[in-house]
Amino acid sequence: MKTEMYCYTHNRDRTPLTSAFDSWLNPERTAVLCIDMHRGHLELESTCPAPRAIAKIEAHNAFHRRVRDLNIPLIMVQHWQRHGGIDDVASRKKTGKANWRYLYELYLPPNPLMDQHSWEGTPWLDLMVETAPTDYYIRTKKRLSGFYPTDLEFLLRNLDVDNVVLTGTFTDACVLSTAFDAANRDFRVLVPRDIVAGFSEEAEHGALLVISLHLGLVVDSEALLQEWHTRQKLEMTTVG
Repeated sequence: MKTEMYCYTHNRDRTPLTSAFDSWLNPERTAVLCIDMHRGHLELESTCPAPRAIAKIEAHNAFHRRVRDLNIPLIMVQHWQRHGGIDDVASRKKTGKANWRYLYELYLPPNPLMDQHSWEGTPWLDLMVETAPTDYYIRTKKRLSGFYPTDLEFLLRNLDVDNVVLTGTFTDACVLSTAFDAANRDFRVLVPRDIVAGFSEEAEHGALLVISLHLGLVVDSEALLQEWHTRQKLEMTTVG
């Protein structure tokens, strides 16, 4: 480490990082994955509103700008369904639609727009965070994980990435599921806890707790950026 870098175990206890985590913080081997920051989540009258994520749009933009300034790849990962719902709500398979759709009916009020969540050709797929020409896109995500069924791993391997930093929404659904799949593929996982948002404060905490215990490092975005900046500055000084 080039700074006094730390993480949060149990999403609570500030814990200094040892040299064993040095490679996890190498910006040259890192990509940032922004998950599902589209209109279907980021408007209150939408297909699947995520109010806590709406409040963090500008935090995402500020973090992502600095990521781009550091020339770290930024990948926009989106839940993207074929129009008409054959991938999910109109599936002909015996088990029918995705599990989350059944479960949401147990605790969310009826929403006539829900069936159209992430349908191509609708405005619900409009990204509500800033984008740039250097960004990459994954637009075949059909379930919670950014890896299913997509070519995300293929892209990460071609970018020569070892470390993935997860931003976006929902912390307790798509971020958590992507963290599991990334860790199971031996990518090093980092989650800036101030740049993700869960269904509720309780659900968000629970997801970050699990991530911190089993999958990766739960960090502060500013501390992570400072570590990356310091490393790049030292690299430039060495080259000079």
